[in-house]
Amino acid sequence: MSNLTNVVVPGFLAQVNATMSDSVSVLVEHLIAAVVFSALGIIVLAICFWLMEKLTPFSMVKEIEEDENVALGIVVGAAVIGISLIIAAAIHG
Repeated sequence: MSNLTNVVVPGFLAQVNATMSDSVSVLVEHLIAAVVFSALGIIVLAICFWLMEKLTPFSMVKEIEEDENVALGIVVGAAVIGISLIIAAAIHG
């Protein structure tokens, strides 16, 4: 019985160890992909916001901050949420 335990247990431990290392490598791959896609999404969102700022005939930041234009703040917020949803759907596939 002792010989059987010595044969079975090391094989089982090797299998568990291989499974854990595979799951850790998959986890690391998914974390790297999440960070890359998050950074890509933030960059695209920043480019879209910069483009909105350049296409408007006035400074959106000045209108929202100094002139306290609440309506423009709501429109810009809605546009940012809309662009974010589009980027998230594009990344998700």
